[in-house]
Amino acid sequence: MKTFMQIVDATAKTITEIMPWDLEEKLESETKPLLVDIREPYEYDAMHIKNSLLVPRGILETACEFNYEETIPKLADARTQEVIVICRSGNRSVLAAAMMQELGYNNVASLKTGLRGWNDYEQALVDNNNNAVDIDAADDYFRAKLSPEQER
Repeated sequence: MKTFMQIVDATAKTITEIMPWDLEEKLESETKPLLVDIREPYEYDAMHIKNSLLVPRGILETACEFNYEETIPKLADARTQEVIVICRSGNRSVLAAAMMQELGYNNVASLKTGLRGWNDYEQALVDNNNNAVDIDAADDYFRAKLSPEQER
């Protein structure tokens, strides 16, 4: 049996990961990548990178293809476009990027460190109303909050 992190670490060797400063540079270029945020809707609503596309991990595969209720045409048409997959800490996005590669996306990468690292790098985040999120509020949001039953 493998742990979640063992699976993430093994999968990370099969994909491209970029750091927040690399993404910042890409977003300043003329040809911007498609940002795919795979977190849950409540996470996205709290804060996300402006202009990122919400595609919860649970529907990613069907959102990437046509003829499904979950199809997101902008994503399904992006197989040759540069795509950056984003999550909270850069773990779920590793698995999602690997799956997208399997689905034929040939220029996909995961944001290493996720939005936590993006915030640590002091890059802008917005809420669901496109209002800027205070960096200290984001720090607090991203801080782990495990209950006693979740810890061992």
